Amino acid sequence: MRFPAPLKAGDRIGVTSPSSGVDADLLPRLEFAVEVVETRGYEVVVGECMDGAGHISAPAADRARELTAMLTDPDIRAVVPPWGGELAIDLLPLLDWDAIRDAEPTWVVGFSDMSTIITPLTLLTGVATIHGNNLMDTPYVTPKGLLSWLDIAALPTGSTFTQSSPGVHRSSGFDDYRDHPDAYEFTLDRDGRWIRLDGDGDVDVSGRLIGGCVEALCNLMGTRFGDTAAIPGDQLIYLEASGDDAATICRNLHGMRLAGFFDRAAAVLIGRTRAPGIASLSQYDAVVDALGCLGVPLVADVECGHVPPFLPLVNGALGRVVHNATESTVIQTLD
Repeated sequence: MRFPAPLKAGDRIGVTSPSSGVDADLLPRLEFAVEVVETRGYEVVVGECMDGAGHISAPAADRARELTAMLTDPDIRAVVPPWGGELAIDLLPLLDWDAIRDAEPTWVVGFSDMSTIITPLTLLTGVATIHGNNLMDTPYVTPKGLLSWLDIAALPTGSTFTQSSPGVHRSSGFDDYRDHPDAYEFTLDRDGRWIRLDGDGDVDVSGRLIGGCVEALCNLMGTRFGDTAAIPGDQLIYLEASGDDAATICRNLHGMRLAGFFDRAAAVLIGRTRAPGIASLSQYDAVVDALGCLGVPLVADVECGHVPPFLPLVNGALGRVVHNATESTVIQTLD
């Protein structure tokens, strides 16, 4: 596994939209987020593929060209999108994978539809990526126990860091960036800790981290872009549901299991979600129905999904998950 060089003051960070762009009335939030990154001492370069008038920021060829250019530019040390979207998958056959693999590794950050990009990047190139807050989420103050992707990307290779569940999350809704473009404090109004879905007992398990958004990754099964066999040894697989109902998620997880996605799983972490159940199947039930047969710990309500706050996970990092009556932590080593 290869890890990009740590970010340092003066480094350049690229912003592009591999999926959805930014509406004109949300540009003040984008500008505020860029300013927050610049206050860390970085130079921010905003690309041309940023149009938010439609469901994609630019034609697929243009988006692929811009992302490839940023990932092969030695002066750009990290790439972050404003947010996810719907159709990042159309970039996969258009990216210059050989050029990206041969280039100096660059940090790529994001979640949601960006899983369609960052997870294949790790699987196909052996370069670590960060499943963490997108640019529009970056201004939020990080709760105690968690780190921002900017903190992680500044760590040298070989570093070990620990994140712990803050025990609180946002119960509903999101900040309206049109009315509050400078929002920087999460509304964390509900208590909640991780839970084990497959039974009782403490969890202490290790492996390399890999995962992302279920609705994005399920479409990569049976292709080289979703082949977890590229990562040797035990794996800590993390997944999160964006919004699909429990029956759809259950079906997707079954398909991913049948495709071999979980063949090396030592545990599965499930992100906290507000996605609905159906009358006879909850989101928890969906996970157990599809993955209970794996015989590994299934730990749910981890802060790695669409419900704030965010616990960034590094695809490709060595991870250790500890969950018991007094502790819920993820320890990651960039090695």
